[in-house]
Amino acid sequence: MMSVATILAEIDFAIKSWDAARASSKYDDLSDLKVVVLPELVTTLSSTIERFAPPSSTYAKRTQEITAKYCPTAYHEAHQHLYGVLKSLRQAYERGYLTSVQELVHADVFADFLGMAEHLVSQGYKDPAAVLVGGTLEEHLRKLCIKNGIPVAGPSGEAKKASSMNDDLAKVTYDKLQQKGVTFWLDLRNKAAHGKYTEYDEKDVRTMLQGVRDFIDKFRA
Repeated sequence: MMSVATILAEIDFAIKSWDAARASSKYDDLSDLKVVVLPELVTTLSSTIERFAPPSSTYAKRTQEITAKYCPTAYHEAHQHLYGVLKSLRQAYERGYLTSVQELVHADVFADFLGMAEHLVSQGYKDPAAVLVGGTLEEHLRKLCIKNGIPVAGPSGEAKKASSMNDDLAKVTYDKLQQKGVTFWLDLRNKAAHGKYTEYDEKDVRTMLQGVRDFIDKFRA
């Protein structure tokens, strides 16, 4: 998984591209630059956002709106809006808003996170292991929702809770018995995250770990 420092470096490269273009132009919209400059700049900004913004985030949605509205007829406006989005995205990474397991984990590294959790359990660290497995499970639920066309945000744009996604998925993807299993795992994760360490033991975490591993394998996103 790419480190936050590497992500910031990639974002800074795109920002510096915009800064260089702005420095060479007489106007804020860069309208005096060569015709090929603005499309290239817009592509650099938008592709950088798409690479590092979580798929269902405001940053990704706003970028899609901007490119749909202004490209290819108004690149001189698009680059300014995209620059603002990219700066906000950078700030979010810098402040640690996007460094949680839920937002950085991807399908191709689920096994790595579960492997980390397994190692933690084997070393006697059942509590962080439970949080790690729970975070991986929640992100997989989110990806399952996206795959099945289920909204992952509420009416006001807030991210849905894992329990709500589980309820929605139980209507179209898996049965009530599986739903209860997911509910149990999420509850265990919440206990670990809120310091209720005596309400579960290492055996529970190992059972959760294997259950989530089987769940991800059976219901692929």
